[in-house]
Amino acid sequence: MLKFRAINAIACVLALSGNPLSLAVAGSIGYLGPAGSWTHQACLDLFGARDLVPLSRDELFTAYADGKIERACVPATTSAVGATPYLDAVIDLPDVRIVAEYPKMLGYSLLAKPGTKRGDIVAVHAHPVAFEEVRPWLEREMPRVRRIDAASAGAAAQTVARSVTPDAASFGPKVGADIYPLVSLVDGIEEGPHNVTRWWVLGRQMPAPTGDDKTSLLVAVSDATLSSTLAEFGAAGVRILTIYERPSKKTLDTHRYLVEVEGHAKQGALAAFLEEHRELRVLGSYPRR
Repeated sequence: MLKFRAINAIACVLALSGNPLSLAVAGSIGYLGPAGSWTHQACLDLFGARDLVPLSRDELFTAYADGKIERACVPATTSAVGATPYLDAVIDLPDVRIVAEYPKMLGYSLLAKPGTKRGDIVAVHAHPVAFEEVRPWLEREMPRVRRIDAASAGAAAQTVARSVTPDAASFGPKVGADIYPLVSLVDGIEEGPHNVTRWWVLGRQMPAPTGDDKTSLLVAVSDATLSSTLAEFGAAGVRILTIYERPSKKTLDTHRYLVEVEGHAKQGALAAFLEEHRELRVLGSYPRR
């Protein structure tokens, strides 16, 4: 535990240093910081504490695009709100490769300064998506507290740690209490299958087929051709798993669709289908979880 706390304390210092990109080197893994965010926790689960670099949203996507980091971890979808605010940033990248997905069932902790009691809290800080995910508990248990949006769970915990009064709290992973001088007042808030976030790991090389894979495709079509385009997937024996509509940023009657299908882009019916439909953009093929 002491080693874990030390490593995460270093991560916190890097997040506060003002120049985390100075440590973004080949082999490093960027995540949405500062330390103590859910994406930080996802990276700890996937990769351990080494080689993690906390970055702001803009820094993360710029560092990945420029090759300053080897991988980036991004929350893509949630069971509570669907597409996250970061999904569009991923599909806007001119050259991206999704190499893994990581779904995690979340259970939030309410973090505050030592000595703070729940009755003392007048304001809570959290990411807007987090507020949606804890809303049933919050409305039942703390309906009168003020809700203040934060860029991430790490930023929320950081704000509470810096507060000069003991009347603030944040929602996020319990790891925030290992990084900042905070304690957890309640754990496991809204934990369950209804509260799952899925991260994408962006890398460089497409993983080899495993026999149980998923492929994420970007399909840009007009409203008039959407039905016929989707019908072609079924006709080719390609099973669609999920579809997320995103704005085309061009016209009202054109959209971009994140279409996730069963199979690997280099194998079987999907490979043949993609060979015939070069207009479809492959964002990545990766083991299905």
